[in-house]
Amino acid sequence: MTARRLDGRELAASLRAQAALAVDAAAANGIAVRLAIVVATRDEGAAWYVRSLGSAAARLGIECQIADLGAAAAPGQIAAELARLSADPQVHGIVLQSPVPAGATAAELAEAIDPAKDVDGANPVSLGRLAVGRPAFAPATAQAVVRLLDCYEVQLSGRRAVVVGRSAVVGKPAAALLLARHATVTICHSRTPDLGAVTSQAEVLVVAAGRPGLIAAAHVRPGAVVVDAGTSAAADGSLVGDVDPAVEGVAGALSPVPGGLGPVTTAGLLLATTVAATKGDVGTVR
Repeated sequence: MTARRLDGRELAASLRAQAALAVDAAAANGIAVRLAIVVATRDEGAAWYVRSLGSAAARLGIECQIADLGAAAAPGQIAAELARLSADPQVHGIVLQSPVPAGATAAELAEAIDPAKDVDGANPVSLGRLAVGRPAFAPATAQAVVRLLDCYEVQLSGRRAVVVGRSAVVGKPAAALLLARHATVTICHSRTPDLGAVTSQAEVLVVAAGRPGLIAAAHVRPGAVVVDAGTSAAADGSLVGDVDPAVEGVAGALSPVPGGLGPVTTAGLLLATTVAATKGDVGTVR
């Protein structure tokens, strides 16, 4: 068996096209769509992502404002900047780039982001609304998981889904989105005994642990749909996922790293920014 490739590039192109139309519509109404990214780290991976996001925004005509506060920024300084941007009517979307400095947590700092501008779903208010099915921006990577599955017409209702990872960025919101689609969801994490015994029962397996090669072929049910949401830098500088390449011989479908969720995540975040700018419907969990 060779797994079907769940490539996110075509879906990302469709999301970018939607965003471009929204940017044009906003411009016709005198609105310049603007995304603000607050950075307080010297992490090179984070710097690469911010540059990539800024370039993608520019190609769509979205203004990208980067507030680089430095790795020594105090939590109060970061929160104050997020609050300032939230109060600025010229800013429509706000992203707090991780990691954040020692002494602060992303969840605490994100409380300063106006939920109406919280396009990456980081504010606990956004996550709470997501959990109960109220309109909210979902974390972009978690939203990308469901968008990719929808794109390939993967049935979720009634199926057993397993999510490996419980972060507020991917694992927990992805589980909420899958639950809202009537999947039966189990969340695994670092303290789950005999991980393979659980993951091998999954019809849909979402892996977001940030541990390269964590999921081997023996962990996967034959024919399962596997979405790799983990990204780490290999020794040679390349990007690797949480799923071992050998899984391709067992799974029915597999998203690649790179080229799977990454493009969909970025495009979805920019589309969310246009929704925030035009006061569009952020959608409900379904």
